[in-house]
Amino acid sequence: MVDLRTFTFIDILQPQVAAFLATVSQGYLPRTYQASLYVEVAPGIEINRVLDIALKKTDVRPGMQIVERAYGVMEVHSDDQGMVRACGEAVLSGLGLKEEDRLRPRIVSSEIITGIDDHQAMLINRMRHGQMILYRETLYILEVHPAGYALIAANEAEKASPMSLLEFRAFGAFGRVYLGGKEEEIREASKAIHASLESIEGRPNKS
Repeated sequence: MVDLRTFTFIDILQPQVAAFLATVSQGYLPRTYQASLYVEVAPGIEINRVLDIALKKTDVRPGMQIVERAYGVMEVHSDDQGMVRACGEAVLSGLGLKEEDRLRPRIVSSEIITGIDDHQAMLINRMRHGQMILYRETLYILEVHPAGYALIAANEAEKASPMSLLEFRAFGAFGRVYLGGKEEEIREASKAIHASLESIEGRPNKS
């Protein structure tokens, strides 16, 4: 039995998110304003079957497939939003599941740090795949479970605010998002993240 952990449809990939995905994806790289589907399942090996369904049933392009022992994730995208939605329906049908069988996102931590020190900015910039954070800017860190919801969190943050996307990790035990910018930009991004994650329906996700 496949455990559907994350199932999210991204209607419009924002410029920073699309560019970031291109730095970490090993498949067909997504472009700005394409639609995207992100699926995370357990056990990890089952993601091979999920991607097989997606590619045989619909005309989408795979950007990512990661197979870990516990979890597996895939990302597919297309210029056609309808095609990506059809892909999601095909995946759910092939697994004998419904969208509401996914886990609801659970925010593990959400923190805003204002006026960061120059040395901390340097350390963060060494690990990021996106923009840089600068001395005295504000840092936002999100930790979410399951990990896959980090993608939609980052995308919704960029829709709402002109902040800088530093890093997000959407696979593993927990997902993480790192944002930088002016304090007012970060606070708007944080509000958008909380609103989007709290609106996602699914199975109860207890700590």
